[in-house]
Parts: sequence; C-alpha cells; structure tokens
Amino acid sequence: MLVVKWILVVLVVAIAVIAILAARKPDTFRVSRTQQINAPAEAIFPYLSDFKRWSAWSPFEGLDPHMKREFGGASQGVGAVYGWNGSGKAGEGRMEITEASAPHHLTIALRFIRPFPGENIAEFSLVPTDGGTAVSWTMHGPNPWIARVMQVFCDMDALIGRDFEAGLAKLKAAAESR
Repeated sequence: MLVVKWILVVLVVAIAVIAILAARKPDTFRVSRTQQINAPAEAIFPYLSDFKRWSAWSPFEGLDPHMKREFGGASQGVGAVYGWNGSGKAGEGRMEITEASAPHHLTIALRFIRPFPGENIAEFSLVPTDGGTAVSWTMHGPNPWIARVMQVFCDMDALIGRDFEAGLAKLKAAAESR
C-alpha cells in the first residue's frame, strides 16, 4: 500500500511540474526560416502563389503517397485554395491565399483539421539581394494548451523549422534549375 501511495505522489508531482512548465510557454508561436536563392523573386514567386506547383518543393507533399488533394478558387494568388486529406502524418487541412503582392509577399490562411485542429498564418517574404533573393517562410498563430504541453517534451521550432529548411532547399533547387 505504501508503494502505491508513493507512486501516486510522484505522479501528481510530475503532472504538476508539466502543467507549470506548460503554463510558462507563450500563448502564441512563430517559426521562421530563410534561404538565399540565386534567382530573381519573379522566378520564385509562381512556385509559391500556385498551389499546383507546390509538389515541386513542399516538404509535406511526400508525407502520404495516397493523399487526396483538392484545388479550388483562383488558379493562383488571392483566393487560391488547396485542401488535402491523408492518413498518418499528413492529416487533413486547407490553405487559402489571402494576400499576394507579387513578387514580394504572400500570406496563407492555414486550417488544420487532423491530427490536431488549428488555425495559423503562413507568410512568404521575398527580398532581393545581390545575386538573388532571400526567401523567408514564417508560420505563426495561437499556441493552445495541448501544444504548450507538447513543447515541454520537444522543441516545436526545431521540428517545424526542419520541414521549412527542407522545403526552402527544394524551392532553391527548383527555382535555380529553371
């Protein structure tokens, strides 16, 4: 009986520590990565503003080979819509381009349905540099309680950031090989 009491005490303390650590996490999150691409912004922007061209560079396209994709709205730019429904890591969601200032800025409203519901904003910024363009991919939004608990155990910036880095590297390869 004493062992059970100690196990319960340890369990309650562990839950309390996790709750305190999660409560100290911010209410919002922001992940951003930048890649220098040796191409003009005018050559890169179409890869971003046309969801049908995302298959050339998006790190999320390969998560599920059987993922169902649906395109709607405008063919590109403001009003373009991309929905996906896959199993496992791909989950289900929808993106819609809400702002497009070609060739320098693009804003996308993201709605995740599965595996975790959420609504975030993704932004692409293209800044001319000597010899090319600095492309930044940023995602930000609310940081719900369950996400803050998960952040006690894993670094979400590193997890999402790795995907952004892989995508930007593929975007670089696609844009520079055109």
